[in-house]
Amino acid sequence: MTHIDPPGGHSRPAVPSEAVAALSRCVSVEPAKFAAAHWGRTPLLSRADELPNRAGFTDLLSPADADELLSRRGLRSPFLRIAKDGQLVPAARFTGGGGAGAEIADQVLDERVLELYAGGATLVLQGLHRTWPALIDFTRELGTAVGQPLQVNAYLTPAGNQGFATHYDTHDVFVLQVDGRKHWRIHPPVLPDPLERQTWGGRADEVAATADGPAALDVVLAPGDALYLPRGWLHSAQAQESSSLHLTVGVRALTRYTMVEELLALAAEDQRLRATLPFGTDVSDPDAIEPELTETVEALRDWLLRADPAAVAARLRQRAWPAARPAPIRPLAQAAALAALDADTRLARRPGLRWRLSPRGDQVALVLFDRTITLPASCAPAVHALLGAESVRVGDLPGLDDDTDRLTLARRLLREAVLIPA
Repeated sequence: MTHIDPPGGHSRPAVPSEAVAALSRCVSVEPAKFAAAHWGRTPLLSRADELPNRAGFTDLLSPADADELLSRRGLRSPFLRIAKDGQLVPAARFTGGGGAGAEIADQVLDERVLELYAGGATLVLQGLHRTWPALIDFTRELGTAVGQPLQVNAYLTPAGNQGFATHYDTHDVFVLQVDGRKHWRIHPPVLPDPLERQTWGGRADEVAATADGPAALDVVLAPGDALYLPRGWLHSAQAQESSSLHLTVGVRALTRYTMVEELLALAAEDQRLRATLPFGTDVSDPDAIEPELTETVEALRDWLLRADPAAVAARLRQRAWPAARPAPIRPLAQAAALAALDADTRLARRPGLRWRLSPRGDQVALVLFDRTITLPASCAPAVHALLGAESVRVGDLPGLDDDTDRLTLARRLLREAVLIPA
């Protein structure tokens, strides 16, 4: 286990070593230094010879893997986007019916993809953190390290082409160059730390003017190189003498404004803030609304001073946890494990599962990313043992009277996909 202190000095719980290893594949500095000097602040270029995996990133997604996805996996829109000359190609130009027995009309057609790619278009494979096994695991581990929800896209660009004009993203990214070489030009933000709704399109003139100036970073990424960009940093990328494949791991940042939104949602509990404006108030007149604005600000300030951190945390949890799913389970194997369960079976927590155990009178609530499971309070020691250790023998579960109770609890948590066979 490794401990990371993020910017601001607030410590986080220890994270598993495999999660730190995932981060170390993306950055050439120690995790603590990355957190203090670069996270959300400045770009970081990491060359292949500075990173631990000298083989690069082909184990995550190779060109052959991309071909497999495009040709044999029944991919559907919007898991593929295609861009040409800085514009998205309508999905109807590369999707169609899936053939006999597939009553869908938006399946990716490989011959159409070939035509567009050979003509200079960039292919964007989206949502790979949900569709490609190696990236499902890698994204879960990296997400544990950074403590934020992640998404993964792959960009396949023909030689000499550029998929998108200079722009900025509203999320941080780790760029992992898999194959070929790509020339990146990075410029400082025109809007530091943009929120998701503050897209670059509303500042296109500022973006274009800044892009004409000197670059903060002008580099060619080769296979195995990595680049971290905080949200808001302008960038453009062009494939060089051969086609290019790179992965973009997007970090869907939870911000202080996210906390503001949740605080305002909770503020609806305050009767003063629900009060109707006086009869006949002209809301277009600044002088007319000034007294009400003053009263509202005072009421809001009074309420914020009484805000309950536990209530805010619960709402943030509802946002963050569903966005970072735990490891996939195998339904058939899980059902077989249920049928074969006995006191000698060893069980483990589902990898990547986030949980919280809270007492509720004579019961205990196991809060998960998508639901809450209520159990008798006597189950708490056994649940802690199951979720806190690498694996536990069912017959060794503490706090329960006999193996019948232990098997009942284990069967329930296996069926709820909280546990997996160890």
